[in-house]
Amino acid sequence: MTDAPTSRLYFLDWLRIAAFGVLVLYHVGMYYVSWDWHVKSPHAGPAPEPWMLLSSPWRLGLLFVVSGVATSTMLARDAGCGWLRARSQRLLLPLACGMLLVVPPQPYFEVVQQHGYAGGYLDFLRLYFQGHGGFCRPGAGCLILPTWNHLWFVAYLWVYTLVLWALVRGVPAALERAAVPALRLLRGPALLLAPLALMVAWRGMLAPRFPSTHALVDDWYNHAAYLSLFLLGAVLARRPDAWDGFARLRHAALVLALAGWAMLALRYTGWPGAEALRGLRPVAFGTAQWCGIAAAIGFARVHWDRDHAWRRYLCDAVFPVYLLHQTLIVLLTQALAPLAWPPLAEGPVLVVLTLALSFAGYEGVRRVALLRPWFGLARRRPSAPLAAAPA
Repeated sequence: MTDAPTSRLYFLDWLRIAAFGVLVLYHVGMYYVSWDWHVKSPHAGPAPEPWMLLSSPWRLGLLFVVSGVATSTMLARDAGCGWLRARSQRLLLPLACGMLLVVPPQPYFEVVQQHGYAGGYLDFLRLYFQGHGGFCRPGAGCLILPTWNHLWFVAYLWVYTLVLWALVRGVPAALERAAVPALRLLRGPALLLAPLALMVAWRGMLAPRFPSTHALVDDWYNHAAYLSLFLLGAVLARRPDAWDGFARLRHAALVLALAGWAMLALRYTGWPGAEALRGLRPVAFGTAQWCGIAAAIGFARVHWDRDHAWRRYLCDAVFPVYLLHQTLIVLLTQALAPLAWPPLAEGPVLVVLTLALSFAGYEGVRRVALLRPWFGLARRRPSAPLAAAPA
């Protein structure tokens, strides 16, 4: 990498790329754990779960912080209705494309494996688009069709974008006014402790009453946590000097995040006292959540704040890869299942094939002007060469 004299926060670009890369690994891992997911390996069990917990508390929260920064930066340049219309198209067209074309194989194989559905894919599509509500399991509720599955992040991001746009339109200087006291409050150790306390509070008060659904209308714990992080990113974007605080505290944040993870992982050790510490799990989760985010930002600020020829390509590829990857994972698990490979052999193959096919899909989509907006890519003027397409 080489330094570039620019005010662009390159380290946040790299963080976004890395977080979506971890997401691919995480969703492959979901095939092998006992947690509820669309399809399950015959070898699924709790053994990989402690390692999944290394990223699950903070990964999506980090993406909402980065998204808040990006949205705030765009609104600083243009907060008009035209911007909102363009931004909505950039988010909602891929969401619609995903729900109509990309996602349906996921619930199809889910109902085949978990509900004993014997119909073909075309028969299932008819039920899918009719909103069939008969795929139910005791204690797990009924499958909602049509569904956005992993694309819930896009729906939430659009809603939070709408909230931030309305705030900036109503009070144009709101973020600048909030940035000054926020930076004064989040000085030194408070940069870790104040958001950590908020994440612990949300986890302790709301998570037991509103477990995660990703259904938008009833997901109050996730809204409290993710909207808070999105708005925090929006405020931090107005004070660029705030990022140096994360760099100074990166080692402390990493130690605290690992301590939170270790407390969460205690339940898998078989230690008799682990259950007695159950009441501290909101503290452990909130600590792993915010301190994981802070550590990632801090280390990226120090080591990744440089440009590279690959950055623009990968930034452009992230959205289409994200759109495609989970369906590809599900399809590949079903294709590889007859080989009966052990997880240590099958898992890496799933990761490599998922990434390869996702990027192949991106390479195909980016070359077709009609498809670009449906996969989250900016429209390209016909006269512009491919390499000049806006990220």
